[in-house]
Amino acid sequence: MTQIETLRSLLEAVANGKVHPDVALDSLKDLAYESVGEFAKIDHHRQLRTGFPEVIWGPGKTPEQIAQIMEVMRQRNPVVMATRIEPAVYAVLQSKVRGLHYYELAKICAITPPTIEPLFGGEIGILSAGTADLPVAEEAAVTAELSGFRVQRLWDVGVAGIHRLLSNRHLIESASVLIVVAGMEGALPSVVAGLADCPVIAVPTSIGYGASFGGLAPLLTMLNSCAAGVGVVNIDNGFGAAVLAGQILRTAEKLRMASSAS
Repeated sequence: MTQIETLRSLLEAVANGKVHPDVALDSLKDLAYESVGEFAKIDHHRQLRTGFPEVIWGPGKTPEQIAQIMEVMRQRNPVVMATRIEPAVYAVLQSKVRGLHYYELAKICAITPPTIEPLFGGEIGILSAGTADLPVAEEAAVTAELSGFRVQRLWDVGVAGIHRLLSNRHLIESASVLIVVAGMEGALPSVVAGLADCPVIAVPTSIGYGASFGGLAPLLTMLNSCAAGVGVVNIDNGFGAAVLAGQILRTAEKLRMASSAS
């Protein structure tokens, strides 16, 4: 049960006289945020505000801190995610958090239900220019899937072998929104946007030779895209690209519902 469903159920129980208001008040005391030790305050209200629960950023936190935060969050969220988790950190977390799953390439660990069914319509197509871009592309793919979106992957279709992309036009044409991940010179999003009739989210990666300046060169290429309809997130930010793609699909769903109700 999601936090929104839990809150609605509680309010209905109060309205029906099944739950005393004082009991409900006690249940709601941590709605806005909840302290975890002296090091974290969990934003329980985030999913109600934005549609996405808080996600744990792994770097800079000890395994013990991550484990404590996950245990608090699992009480209110069916899916709990931590990003940028190195294998050595996961090895420690595995012994502290039951039911933890690790997506090694994406460096994401998560507590999930046995199955995750898509909650929203549409499809997110995710393309990577090269195999070296896969960690960032998989971070986007796993984040989107754990958030309840359908994902279609297309890997290693960079512009150095453009025929690989062109022979997969069907994925571009079927997607509702596209995430395009590329390092080096970062040309792939411009090419894809010239073929697509949906929003394209470009993700520069830090993959490349010295003059790519750790991803700055592809970032600038993407910001200067000749093709229209391209938005750009920060270097290596697969997570942010997935959330943005999800918000686009959620907005489309909201507009459809408003249109059908009028």
